[in-house]
Amino acid sequence: MKYEILGKTVPVVEVSLNQGESIYTQSGGMSWQTEGIKMKTNARGGVMKSLGRMFVGESIFMSSYKAEVDGAKIAFATTVPGDIIPINMTNNPNGMMIQKKAFLCAEEDVELKIKFTKKFSAGLFGGEGFILQQATGKGMLFLEIDGDPIVKELAPGEVLKVDTGNVVAFEPTVTYEVETVKGVGNIFLGGEGLFLTRLTGPGKVIIQSQNFMDFAGRIASIIPAGR
Repeated sequence: MKYEILGKTVPVVEVSLNQGESIYTQSGGMSWQTEGIKMKTNARGGVMKSLGRMFVGESIFMSSYKAEVDGAKIAFATTVPGDIIPINMTNNPNGMMIQKKAFLCAEEDVELKIKFTKKFSAGLFGGEGFILQQATGKGMLFLEIDGDPIVKELAPGEVLKVDTGNVVAFEPTVTYEVETVKGVGNIFLGGEGLFLTRLTGPGKVIIQSQNFMDFAGRIASIIPAGR
């Protein structure tokens, strides 16, 4: 499989598949394709995994695209202005922890499963709803980023506190928990929300410069209310 990332504002990953190779995405995630690709939509991984995907805000059904000829091409675009990060899972034997909405597409041998924070209530109510997906297996995984990606390598014991909506992914060696912002004045007047994600190294962390939900909220707040 070969790929190319096209565009800058709302980028697209265009994948070139040889006969027998396949890639999957959420239902409705495909942008364009050439002749020679067969599509199959199903509840990937069974009913329980499908319900788990719905729980983290992803679609219940996944669409797989399998090439029937060499050189067939298919493309997947981000949903908002930002970037696409390719991750070779073969070089990440321990997998990657991924924030909901970050998954764009992946080769068939990459598997996704739901991963909760240690405190279920914190994961459910932590700002954006900090419930993660864990990607494992071999092959290429593509993540979509809101705004620009920032990659940080945390040393052992090094702590990074991030707004939950700005977390994209991190290695399983990084420990994480959702904590509340301290101080009543900070909560109500600080403008940063009630929860932060505390990430502790060692390991790689990928964050994004824009929290699109915050951006959308600001746009909504200045739209005149209808009468």
